[in-house]
Amino acid sequence: TDDAALAEWMGLTVATFEGDVANMKLTTPEDFVREESRLAAGLGDIRTGTGYDVHAFGPGDHVMICGVNVPHTKGFLAHSDGDVGLHALVDAILGALADGDIGSHFPPSDMKWKGASSDQFLKYAVERVTSRGGRIANLEVTLICERPKIGPLRDTMRARIAEITGVNISRVAVKATTSERLGFTGREEGIAATASATIRLPWSADGWSE
Repeated sequence: TDDAALAEWMGLTVATFEGDVANMKLTTPEDFVREESRLAAGLGDIRTGTGYDVHAFGPGDHVMICGVNVPHTKGFLAHSDGDVGLHALVDAILGALADGDIGSHFPPSDMKWKGASSDQFLKYAVERVTSRGGRIANLEVTLICERPKIGPLRDTMRARIAEITGVNISRVAVKATTSERLGFTGREEGIAATASATIRLPWSADGWSE
């Protein structure tokens, strides 16, 4: 190398040892560009999306939350089953893909989705990722409500999301909080949910997935 040649020129004894082909020599700007692409290809195109959904309560005896039928004194007013947790997750995944939102793929004006299970919406969003050679790295949902209480069903909801998406349960988080009796959730008029999704897509030659 250049450093070894300089040492020899100064009269020093240079010893050699076996190196690693992955330890590339960086000298010119082109070397850095090449190595950046190589390292990025191994990491992939990592993206994060966020989602939010809210549904008001109406007549009923249960609500669907994160794919789980939860007994309650009220139901949801919604076009589909009103699953705020799954709806927020769908928007988070579509957001990571820059692929619109749940309303653009499943418009509420289309009676085809009247009363539909939100499981199929989430499966569809996952398929949008896998069809591009990607995979989901992490899913997280935060539910905001006074009632029903989420804590006792947290792991059941995590397991259901993992089942629907095919993601290992260790990569699925469900959290819950209240609004300290403030706002519509505090008045128990409905439930809100936020979500985030981290996905990995293949890295293309120009540095972005096609």
